[in-house]
Amino acid sequence: MKRIGIIGGTSPEATCYYYKKYLEISREKFEPYVFPELIIYSINFKEFIHNPNGWEGRKEILIKAAKALERAGAEIISLSANTPHIVFPDVQKAINVPMVSIIDALIEEMKRRGVRKVLLLGTKTTMTADFYKNALREAGFEVVTPSEEEMDELNRIITEELMFEDFTSRNWVIDLINRYIEREGIEGVILGCTELPLIVKSGDVPAEVFDTVEIHMRKLIEVASE
Repeated sequence: MKRIGIIGGTSPEATCYYYKKYLEISREKFEPYVFPELIIYSINFKEFIHNPNGWEGRKEILIKAAKALERAGAEIISLSANTPHIVFPDVQKAINVPMVSIIDALIEEMKRRGVRKVLLLGTKTTMTADFYKNALREAGFEVVTPSEEEMDELNRIITEELMFEDFTSRNWVIDLINRYIEREGIEGVILGCTELPLIVKSGDVPAEVFDTVEIHMRKLIEVASE
């Protein structure tokens, strides 16, 4: 099997969830005690999120991490967060091993489940920038995002609560999803921030739930097994 490299720390809580899913999926797919080799490079999240050079500076941090993973022997590399996919193409160009995109894996799974209209949740950048919504729309999906006020509150919950293992606002997020099921007729909800699956699970709402961590890890293990 190929050796998997993950750029983690964005945030550390989500990276822990990635590792949990790595264990669960490996146990499901392979015989006992078999796990693909895995390397995690956990960046300093404060340097990343408060970078004075914005996305240019963040991109350089991710490229440095990707190159370190490549030198360590990683044969496929991934970003363990949705929002940093805004610079995914630049990181891929900087290294010589393939990367596996959360967005590509998500689109493949959405097509498999047969949904068309989805609610995109995540950080405010993920919900407002074109990189995520355009990829979904080009793949044939109708994308709904929350109101400006709801985006601000969801972003606050992610950055001030979930990143610190505080699940106080779980019911607020569930209620938000249910409102869009009723008002907009969405068929699925994309948990487009890798902290959101910590509080929203399949079955919590009457719509398809797309846990981008689980979907991404399944794809990584699939590619590693090829």
